[in-house]
Parts: sequence; structure tokens; C-alpha cells
Amino acid sequence: MSLTLGLHRALQQTPDAVMTVYGRRTRTVREVAARVARLAGALRDLGVGAGDRVAMLSLNSDRYHEYLLAVPWAGAVLNPVNIRWSIREIAHSLADSDSRVVLVDDAFAPLVPGLRERYPQLRTVIHCGDAATPADALSYEDLLDSTDPVEDARRSGGELAGLFYTGGTTGFPKGVMLSHTNLVTSALGAAGTGFMYRPGARLLHAAPMFHLADLSGWIAVTLLGGTHIIVPAFDPVAVLSAIERHRVTEVLLVPVMIQALIDHPDLDRHDLSSVRAVLYGASPIARPALERAMAALPNAGFTQAYGMTELAPIATLLGPDDHRLPGLLSSAGRAAPHAEVRVVGPDGDPVPTGTVGEVVVRGDAVMLGYWNQPAETRAALRHGWMHTGDGGYLDENGYLFIADRIKDMIVSGGENVYSVEVENVIAAHPAVAACAVIGVPDETWGERVHAVIVRRQGADVTADEIRAHTKALIAGYKAPRTVDFAESLPVSGAGKVLKRELRKRYA
Repeated sequence: MSLTLGLHRALQQTPDAVMTVYGRRTRTVREVAARVARLAGALRDLGVGAGDRVAMLSLNSDRYHEYLLAVPWAGAVLNPVNIRWSIREIAHSLADSDSRVVLVDDAFAPLVPGLRERYPQLRTVIHCGDAATPADALSYEDLLDSTDPVEDARRSGGELAGLFYTGGTTGFPKGVMLSHTNLVTSALGAAGTGFMYRPGARLLHAAPMFHLADLSGWIAVTLLGGTHIIVPAFDPVAVLSAIERHRVTEVLLVPVMIQALIDHPDLDRHDLSSVRAVLYGASPIARPALERAMAALPNAGFTQAYGMTELAPIATLLGPDDHRLPGLLSSAGRAAPHAEVRVVGPDGDPVPTGTVGEVVVRGDAVMLGYWNQPAETRAALRHGWMHTGDGGYLDENGYLFIADRIKDMIVSGGENVYSVEVENVIAAHPAVAACAVIGVPDETWGERVHAVIVRRQGADVTADEIRAHTKALIAGYKAPRTVDFAESLPVSGAGKVLKRELRKRYA
């Protein structure tokens, strides 16, 4: 298994088919293959050897697509950088991974002087934007024009394919080591369900391409000979326009993106009938938002994916048929074809059906380990199982229900409160656009349930009304004792709410 396999297959079978669409640029499979082979040659000429890490700090683009293929083609290792990080965090990840070559686009070229100051070992910067190349960088297009193509190194199987740094929701990011087998197994497992990523798919890249959720779709569609429609970053108008103009068939969105689309006043003015599959995940979604999205895209089958970077990234899937059963809308689905899922207690033994424990996963998609962190690796990988740190339970039919991150569970007055349950109830209030529930220190209760809420535009609601609404639906001790209203919630590059940042405010 190899990340470059799909390009070789497409070059043999459909060389003149369009492979990428980015703005006004379209490139065929044959054109992409030629550019990838030249970029790989340029990387080798710049001193990139087998197993060396090559970083990418960029918004989505067709050149990002080429980077994902050229780095393994050169025999090197991918290091896609989280675009929401500070200079300090980016420099740390480059130093931690020993990435000496970095590709940057126009949006991030201004960060290069600061990165060089914090990470003097940065040897080469390749500018992959469309504006003028900065003085301290090499031109991406000039490198391609002046370099001969090289043969694919055919890096594959258990060899390291990439370092993918975790989103940092619970601490400083760790480099997750994923092999070619890890990544391809997860992508093919998802495609094998038939829920999405079918042959001929036209996948819209609106989620960030540095993230595993988008990358998994990229791998599947590349292997199946599909077309990649790429927008630089999520924007409701850009997404709606791209779907209509390019007849997009598959789209991956995180819940905050879904909310932004269904709330946009121009939603009904665009023809979205081409969309046949919507994959969502990365964080829980409020049931009202999901139901509105399903109504807005009636031709699309909705699939929820649950997983994590360490699982490359998919563990379970809730398919389109499951979405038609109201009792399952709060489920994360059942184990994907490539994964085995259990819920275990502190001793590592499976707990009874319906009992909350820790979700663990086994299979060929499970990471190799954490880069340069053997102790962290041993703690996460035990007896062949990846311990996710998520609390959940399985029902009698194998459907997984996520209760909470174990670290996010609130213990108030001796009672366990799962923040996800409270968030789902609060989100059902018509005046709520988004919310996050955390535990904050309390002299009486140890921790108290606290909600941070973003009101829907033009709506008004008070803390007392939120508490009354919550108490009408779940036990009183689970209702937020305190409520704050905010303009927005802090989110990671993958769209996950950063509860760590919220906790800092109330520590």
C-alpha cells in the first residue's frame, strides 16, 4: 500500500481526466504526474533523503495536492502543519520533527522570518503561492521548470508516511507516526462501506488539507480515480458556489461548517442537487443542525465518522440508513470494516453492554506511535489496542455512543456529568447557535457545570431560560449552574472546540 498508488493507477487508466480544480486552474492526471515527478526531483536536489520530513504550511490548493504525492515520491515523510498554530507552536513542531524543508504559500510567507529566528535549522523554504516569491525563498514553479523528473521511490507498507501533529485540545501537540498502510487502510475501509468516495467522485476540499479527516478523503478519491475540487479555506459562499459550479458529489464538513452553511441566507439560491454524500465528524453536532442540513441536501446520504489522528483517522461510521432512525442520530455508528472497537474498564477488560467505559480500537490503521515519545506511546498502545481517552458505551447492536472525553467528564457533587449530553440538550434551544460545556472549580460542589453559549443571530435568551430548558430534558444536577454568552468559541484547525482554552478563562 502506498500514497502514490492512486496516481500510478490513474495515469495508466485515465491520463487525460481532470484530477484537480483550483480556481481557474485545472490539471489532468498526466499533468499532475509530471509535476509531482519534477517536484520530487527538486526535493532530492535540495538534499531531502529517504525518511526526511518535509513540512507544508499552506491553505488548501492544487499545489498542496502535489505536495502530498511528491514527498512520498521522493522517498520522504509528510509533515502537514496546522495553519491555526502560533509561530511558537509551528517552530516547535518543525524542530521536534527535524523538518529542514518547508513549503509556504502567500498567506504564511510573512511568518518565515519569525520561524527562522525560532528554528535556525530551517534550511530551505519553497514558496508555493501565486504572488511574488520572497527573497529568502525558492520559487515552486521555477523549481519544477528547472528540474528533471525522477522515478517514484515506491515508499509503502509499514514505512513511515507522515507525521501528523494532534490538535492540542488537551495539551501540546504530539507527532503521530502513520505508515502508508495505516493511511490507506483507513481510507479504503471508509470507501468499502459504499457510503461515500465512490468511483468518479468529485470531492470538495473545504476542510483544511493538513487535517487527517480531509486527507483520508483525498486518499480514497485519489485511489478511486476521482476529481479534487479545492477551495483555499472554508467560506459558505465559496463552498455553495463550488458545489453548484463543479457538480460536487462528495463533501466533508465539520459541524461548525454545517451550521454556517444552513444558516447562510443564500443557501436556497444554489443548486446543491449533485451532492450525494456528506461526511461529517471531528466534534459532536447538535441534532437540530443535523436535521436542518439533511433537509437542505435531500439527495445526499449523511455519514458520521468517529475517530482520531492516531487511527488514521476512522474508527466507526454512522451510515445514511442509520440517519433515518431517530434513536441512532446521537450514535457515532458501528466499527468501520477495517477496525475492531471495544469499550473497556480501568482493568482493560470489556464492560457490559450499555456501560460507560473507555473506547479502545485495534486494527491496521492504528498508528505506529508518537514521534520521539516512547512513554506516551506505551501509555496509548496497550496489548495491541489504541486507548482513545474517550468515554462511551456500546448498545446490543454494536452502535457506539460517545459520552465524553474522559478528561472532559465533570464530577459535580459526586455525580458524573458528561458534557456532550448537556451540550446536545442546550443546542436544541432555538436561540442557541453553538455551545460548550465545561467543569469549573466550585467550593461547594468540587466542580460545577458551566455553559458557554453563542446565540443565534437576532435571537435572545437568558441564563435562567437555558437552565429551565435543560432541566426540562435531563436531570437537574446536569443543568449548568452558570452560563456565559460569547460571540464565538475557540476552535482548532479541525473545527474542534478547544475546551482547554475555555478552562483557562475560569481556572
